[in-house]
Amino acid sequence: MFFLASNRLYDAMPVMVQNLGCTWAGYQRTRARFSNHFYKVLAEWRKTESLPREELQKIQKQRLFRLIDLARESVPYYRGLEAPVDLSDPSEAIAQTLASVPVLDKDDYRSSFESIINPAVPVSRIRQSRTSGTTGSALRLAHSPEAIAEEYATVWRMRMSHGVNIRDAHLTFGGQLIVPFDTAGAPFWRYNYFNRQTLFSVHHMTPVNLVHYVDQIHRTRATYVWGYPSSLNLIARSILELGREVPRGKFKAVFTSSESLLAFQRDAIEEAFSAPVLDRYGTSEFAVSMTECLEGNLHVDMEYCIVEVEVDEETEEYERGGLIVTGLSNDVTPFLRYRIGDVGTRLKSPCPCGRAGDVFLDVDGRNEDYVVTPDGRLVGRLDHIFKDQSMILEAQILQDTPRAIDVKIVPAPGYSQADEEAMIREIRLRLGNEIHIDVHVVSNIPRERNGKFRAVKSHIGRVAA
Repeated sequence: MFFLASNRLYDAMPVMVQNLGCTWAGYQRTRARFSNHFYKVLAEWRKTESLPREELQKIQKQRLFRLIDLARESVPYYRGLEAPVDLSDPSEAIAQTLASVPVLDKDDYRSSFESIINPAVPVSRIRQSRTSGTTGSALRLAHSPEAIAEEYATVWRMRMSHGVNIRDAHLTFGGQLIVPFDTAGAPFWRYNYFNRQTLFSVHHMTPVNLVHYVDQIHRTRATYVWGYPSSLNLIARSILELGREVPRGKFKAVFTSSESLLAFQRDAIEEAFSAPVLDRYGTSEFAVSMTECLEGNLHVDMEYCIVEVEVDEETEEYERGGLIVTGLSNDVTPFLRYRIGDVGTRLKSPCPCGRAGDVFLDVDGRNEDYVVTPDGRLVGRLDHIFKDQSMILEAQILQDTPRAIDVKIVPAPGYSQADEEAMIREIRLRLGNEIHIDVHVVSNIPRERNGKFRAVKSHIGRVAA
């Protein structure tokens, strides 16, 4: 894990020594992630990615049955679980096997954590962590080195399919506190020399400082970029305002994760960096992975997980509802039919890109709460309010009572009363006329302690953590 800039010793170090600290931490992280198991699985899964759907389901069936048997034999929480239903049709075998497994809610997991840990796994092989807790209290987590390796196999399968290699130089915009908070001048980034990585601070992105970020992006010889959508959007806006779009071909791709990628963010990032944006949906629980293709759809990494949809809405083209996920890689805490708390839209037809298997149009809910209307409705997926609001650079909805919301906006130059009225009309289309709306024009919207951005923060419509 990276040195934290809140550490007094780190803060007092010269920049070059901080770079060496980041390099050492990067080396340690590489050892944990890129094991022999990682390279073995990555090679296998790069081959299986092109298999037809039925062959992918055969792999799912085999991995699910192994995990069910392990859970029944070794995990106290799952004692008494029924044996897998072995049918020749892998789809039916998976469906019938999962039908006998009770859904695991987050509250159940939290209260039963000790009994979900597999005691057959040696303590020396268990890695413990927590979820970020940005939408509620954090969950305790435990996983194996293999679970880490297999998640990164899904990450690197996607990246390599876009011409990126593990040793390529790259830029990252994540939540690590790698620059002391009271730093007043550039550089607002540090180097991990071992991984050829430039880590940019997301906690120093003022309009004045962002000019230095843009300069450094143009100086770098990196091949690709990874970061939080909200942070990359700030950088992209600065690049576009300065008229300094990155030359086409400099970056092969920009990869995003950890937050919901909003349409206006994608547009700005792709224009500024002159490269395609590829999103990934994953969770701290090592229970699900979806990776985006150039068609803009999210493909379930079927070797890694199984995704069910609790259907709330259905048409001829799609089905939409809450996601129940089953991770196939973590022997320490098996997540069987885990209600993750997010909502997704699964397409019923194959993806035009040609990749087989389950494919989703979108996944919502990773960083946003719901807005509660005066008549008690929970309304999510509100980014569309701002989709066509070109004079609003950033926006955040706050709510403490069902009777009202506060809307913070960062305006673009030229923002007018007409723009505010247009935004309010869009809000009313989704939340009705009874709710009171207060608009606050601000210069910036604070990030969470981990550097992430939440578009909706509600004390009464908070998504379960």
